[in-house]
Amino acid sequence: MNSRQKKTVKRKWKRHIFLLFILFILTAAIYSIVQYNMGLSVAKDGPYKDDGTTFDEFKGPEPRFGEINILLIGSDSRGEDRGNSDTLMIAHYNQDTHDLKVASIMRDTFVDVPGYGKQKINAAFAFGGPELLRKTIKQNFDIDINYYAVVGFDGFTKLVELVAPNGIEVDIPYEMSDGIGMTLKPGKQILHGEQILGYVRFRQDRLSDFGRVGRQQEVLSKLKEEAISIHSLVKLPKMLGIADPYIDTNVDTNTLLAIGKGLIAGKSKQMETLRIPIQDSYVNERADVGAVLSIDFHQNKQALKEFLTTRDQDQITAQ
Repeated sequence: MNSRQKKTVKRKWKRHIFLLFILFILTAAIYSIVQYNMGLSVAKDGPYKDDGTTFDEFKGPEPRFGEINILLIGSDSRGEDRGNSDTLMIAHYNQDTHDLKVASIMRDTFVDVPGYGKQKINAAFAFGGPELLRKTIKQNFDIDINYYAVVGFDGFTKLVELVAPNGIEVDIPYEMSDGIGMTLKPGKQILHGEQILGYVRFRQDRLSDFGRVGRQQEVLSKLKEEAISIHSLVKLPKMLGIADPYIDTNVDTNTLLAIGKGLIAGKSKQMETLRIPIQDSYVNERADVGAVLSIDFHQNKQALKEFLTTRDQDQITAQ
């Protein structure tokens, strides 16, 4: 075979590889769409089956430098249009490293809510939904939120059952029963859907609400590990379809799939967590809205910004 024939064979080989690659991408895309729709078809009617109709328009900026901030809101609504935000977190995802960070903001943090004055931060959701919460976080902490996701109690239980069908192991320090509709005994044990909801909702904690936030971060971290170790890329689209009616979010399906695939295939490091207010940066006070956490905004703004900012992004910004 002469050199000209070799070049022709090489070109054909490259073309075949390219066509196979395109075919693979198309097949994967079609499969994901079909599986996602199959998940939707078997899902029960959830409170958020029509995304984008429950709350006012969310006006978060587009992500920059591959950094995504998603406002995670656990709603304590019990039939009304919206209640307070029972849980408030900012999930930070890096599209390049596939790392995930979660910052929890204590529900009693005393902040300025645009148009409503000084309030507990969890009241902002009741006043104006995710958009007002976004504005509140921007005004008080100077953090841009790109997307939001709201889940109620029923939705949380459904998500736990999907991600961890065999439950997750926790070590309960003492009996928990008040206000959660069940009794959780102390000791190491495997908890399932409703039990895990009770575990993260229990408020009569010896560490007050700080203990509850710690348990929420613990469970979220373990659920993330369960998703990576148990659910493959093949199961992900259908799982998202089943969960969809229980979550109100403005994150589009393609972005959700990309984040999910990145976390699973990228084998990201252990999830990092932060609590706002940070240690020794607040005092307990009483205001006209009840017991509040009066925080040092300078300390907490700086801590939150550093936590949600990567070194690479700092370098890009400085250029």
